[in-house]
Amino acid sequence: MTYQNEKISLKDLIFITIGCSLYAFGLVTVNIANNLAEGGATGITLIIRYWLHIDPAYSIILLNIPLIWIGYRYLGKKALIYTIYGTTMLSIWTWLWQRIPIDINIHHDLFLAGVLAGLIGGTGSGLVYRFGGTTGGTDIVARIFEKKRGIVMGKTLLALDVIVLTCSLSYLDLRQMMYTLLGSYVFAQVVNFIQEGAYAARGVIIITNHPTEIANDIIQKMERGVSYLKIEGAFSGQERKALYCVVSPNELNTLKGYINHHDSEAFVSIFEVSEAMGDGFSFNAPSRSLLKYIKKGG
Repeated sequence: MTYQNEKISLKDLIFITIGCSLYAFGLVTVNIANNLAEGGATGITLIIRYWLHIDPAYSIILLNIPLIWIGYRYLGKKALIYTIYGTTMLSIWTWLWQRIPIDINIHHDLFLAGVLAGLIGGTGSGLVYRFGGTTGGTDIVARIFEKKRGIVMGKTLLALDVIVLTCSLSYLDLRQMMYTLLGSYVFAQVVNFIQEGAYAARGVIIITNHPTEIANDIIQKMERGVSYLKIEGAFSGQERKALYCVVSPNELNTLKGYINHHDSEAFVSIFEVSEAMGDGFSFNAPSRSLLKYIKKGG
């Protein structure tokens, strides 16, 4: 039986291609051009480049053969195909960008180089991850940790980058390594933002003496789903209802207004939500047609 999420998507492949192109562009025109290292398996290829003078476009493929096998064991057929495709695209784009005369003139400012490398590489890798792919290397390890342990990929990649960068001291001085680490930090933040930051939502838990009135306002006026949670006070031992809902950040003030109107002493807990799925809890803004707006006297 073939599940929908196991089907190969042309859209995924297109964005993986774009992401690999961006990542390779940053690697060649910023990292290599300014003698900065890189984290992960790509950083290992730069170490090999320095000591053995082997083009990273070739060593990328060689290093990823055992890692791709591990990825297949843990991630399945679709992940294998996407990883092979992503690794191949990264190798091809790395080869191409080294042969296209593009010079980003930042006057060898290592601070700018580190930030720019993180922005470009993080954007490219973030696109690859967002559409289910990897560029091979430590990306495979990070995706396994994300799937098995729920650890965000950017955090795992940052930890692995530190290890590789420490090994990069074999050909870098401490100053260059620190600016590379800056780029790795920016890289991880951009990856996390592209994967999750674009989905900005807030979960709200409301403990109040007027749950029904507040719930009605959320449903009828905000057109958002809301659920009752049965809770028990640890001190009083009394059972009561709490409310749980998911809203967009720009709806928080409106929600707070409804809560204060009914219960100014309500306890409200607000937290970030990376994703919300299901009937009544979709983060997509509810549609408000002009006819409904007129009927409400808006």
